[in-house]
Amino acid sequence: MELKEQLIELLKKVLHEELNVLDHDDLIMIEIPKETIHGDYSTNIALRLTKILHSNPKDIALKISEGLKKDSLIKNVEIAGPGFINLFLNHESLGNLINDILLMDEKYGSSNFGNNEKIMVEYVSANPTGDLHLGHARGAAYGDSLTRVLKFEGYDVLREYYVNDAGNQIDVLGLSLYERYKEALNLPFDLEKIGYQGKDVKELAKQIVNEIGDKYVNDNSKERFNYFKKVGTKLELDKIKKDLDLYRVSFDHYQSELEMYSSGKVENALKVLKESKYTYELDGALWLKTTEFGDDKDRVLVKKDGSYTYLLPDIAYHKDKFDRGYNNLLDILGADHHGYTTRLRTGLEVLGYDSSKLNFAMIQIVRLMENGEEVKMSKRTGNAVTIRELCDDVGVDVARYFFVSKPIVSHLDFDLNLARKNSSDNPIYYIQYAYARCCSILTKSNYKEKRSSSYELLELEKEKSMLKHLGDFKETLIEVCKHKEVNILTNYIYKLAQIFHSYYNDTRIIDETDLNKSNQRMDLIKSVSIVLKNALNLLGIEAKKVM
Repeated sequence: MELKEQLIELLKKVLHEELNVLDHDDLIMIEIPKETIHGDYSTNIALRLTKILHSNPKDIALKISEGLKKDSLIKNVEIAGPGFINLFLNHESLGNLINDILLMDEKYGSSNFGNNEKIMVEYVSANPTGDLHLGHARGAAYGDSLTRVLKFEGYDVLREYYVNDAGNQIDVLGLSLYERYKEALNLPFDLEKIGYQGKDVKELAKQIVNEIGDKYVNDNSKERFNYFKKVGTKLELDKIKKDLDLYRVSFDHYQSELEMYSSGKVENALKVLKESKYTYELDGALWLKTTEFGDDKDRVLVKKDGSYTYLLPDIAYHKDKFDRGYNNLLDILGADHHGYTTRLRTGLEVLGYDSSKLNFAMIQIVRLMENGEEVKMSKRTGNAVTIRELCDDVGVDVARYFFVSKPIVSHLDFDLNLARKNSSDNPIYYIQYAYARCCSILTKSNYKEKRSSSYELLELEKEKSMLKHLGDFKETLIEVCKHKEVNILTNYIYKLAQIFHSYYNDTRIIDETDLNKSNQRMDLIKSVSIVLKNALNLLGIEAKKVM
């Protein structure tokens, strides 16, 4: 059990025994003071209980402090201001944390907070019609890192990619690919029919020529049209998967939109929607009454020509998510999908599902900056910069860190000049260098785990500060789960690197004249390396032993 958890349990016990407070455990808050003179930890619980107990907060604090002093965890208790309680811990209390970290190793920080709750997280889900770009890169890094943390904290997570392999965009891809196919055979082709002008479609056409030659040159059948749609989708999706693999992003399941149609799930959803009181026909089209659920206007489900809008299969798809047993859904979407959320929730409510179980994370705009100016196009291709190009430029580690280092609700300026720096100015370099330094120290000292019963020789303020921060790791990860914000973890790990570098620069860690202190410090360094590595793994970033 981590230090904060121990203190919270101790406070619960004291509140029950000293004040007969039994039902207000949720009011307990423990924080690390900004200045060490105010203790190792502090709590404002006495102030929060004032109205409940109808008593002076200082009197409440006094009773609580008397109870706390009885426990071996506590060295001293001070009451400050109107009733704040400052806690000073025994060395043994902090030292026990090192033993916990060394014992748990790669599992340190994990918990059963999620209680095996099933959660489906859908992210990226880019149309298989071209390369993945910067918006996809931010969503992919965020989704992958978040799901790693959720799993680590005890959730049963399914990571899903929805493949839009039906609809007009796939028809356009098939037509574009066929024209490029003719071009690759040095035959006349119609440039106006090529809806996707990217270089990738040209390359795919060349692959097809190498495989089937001129088989479809004089074929105008539906089979030819379906072939180019199918093979185009497959090749594009394979390329996307390859780029995601480079980016260290993987999925448990790729859900095909076509499969949603062929299985009858879209038709089934439509049937139920039609039978409800929330649809009507107007001008030959079928409408959903989304205005009754807060939308600015009603939305079309079926057009007057009988074709479906994108909304209908999306409603059916989310119905299917619930039907698969997932009552906690998170969709990670681009900011341009903001209006989409109300109409999708409306469809689910009409179908009889609790739409509050569907949540959204909106990925805000990314600007790629170089020398103070926005970079909109790739210098190599003249098209939008892709994930692969960015990773080739700055590296996977840097790309992933930068994309999750800010709240996703805020716009992100990705500074290429900073990202390319191999110096402490670059935050992820600074963090990785902290881990490499730990490894170097451990290697040079021929480190062998000692473990101690008290670690009483770790008495420097920077050692205490580092220990307290290490003790916050699991709570930090739980906060990531609660708020669905990965930057909480990047902030944590950067601060840990700061504390460590400062300690390293000011302290003679290996002291031949005091082997006991050296051994205790080496166990502390090993603990720091474990937490740094665990955190980097959760961010999908390499923990480099040498830099």
